[in-house]
Amino acid sequence: MRELLKGKTAIVTGAGRGIGRGVALLMAQQGANLVVADPGASLDGSGGSSSIADSVVDEITTGGGQAVASYDSVASMDGGQAIVQTALDSFGRLDIVVTCAGILRDRMIFNMTEEEWDSVIAVHLKGTFTLAKHASILFRQQRSGRFITFSSTSGLIGNSGQANYGAAKDGVAGLTRVMARDLGRYGVTANSIAPSAETRMIGAVPDASRQLRAAQGIAGAGGGALRGHPDDVAPFVTWLASDEAAHVNGQVFYVTNGLVSLLNQPQAARTINKEGRWTVDELIKVFPITLGVDLYNPAPAP
Repeated sequence: MRELLKGKTAIVTGAGRGIGRGVALLMAQQGANLVVADPGASLDGSGGSSSIADSVVDEITTGGGQAVASYDSVASMDGGQAIVQTALDSFGRLDIVVTCAGILRDRMIFNMTEEEWDSVIAVHLKGTFTLAKHASILFRQQRSGRFITFSSTSGLIGNSGQANYGAAKDGVAGLTRVMARDLGRYGVTANSIAPSAETRMIGAVPDASRQLRAAQGIAGAGGGALRGHPDDVAPFVTWLASDEAAHVNGQVFYVTNGLVSLLNQPQAARTINKEGRWTVDELIKVFPITLGVDLYNPAPAP
């Protein structure tokens, strides 16, 4: 097997299970030294167990690879710095950061608590920043580095009952595009993945909630798109982390099963324009036959 990542060191957060685990294992097979970062928390972020990360480390080392565990939380600046330091202490360098860590606290917006909002934003959005902040200092100095973040169609498109998760994931996409512009001149790339896979997060959405959304005509993100195995995402992430993808920067990709799609950058779909300011009366007449033609409503009223 060709070792695309030989001699490189990678941090993968949320690497104890699901997509993160698949990414860590494949990167190790491709020659990378791994920091398997996972506190072993439950799906809602509570609790913790070192055995989750340890089991992946054991699998990598048993296969002849090099890996260490980190149990620090990405939700704090100290935690992010500690994870980066683990890479430096263990392997003397850092080349790749993959931010798969996430939790889920689904609730309709009118029932969501402040704690449910804050906890999800802290892990997904702030948790991406805490790694990016500290790793980018190193990447800028060494004039190389790869960031692969994880967004979601729940943010890019929207998904009922996931205001916290969707806001965080759309924020991750925006953060990644800015990182690409901040760091590209230093030989660093930043790209984001919106995956679709049968993970424990997907499995945790109650059937009753799915049925209720369907009965009310509320569309979900992806509109019933293909869902693959968590390990299906790893090959594209591994390629993005390699020198082969040095020219790819500031992009968002949808990845599932054998499908990889480059998603559009936000752009105008339709435009109306006139000299001067529009009046309300003009908009009443013009909007329905221009911008408003065949507009899609994800949750129509009864």
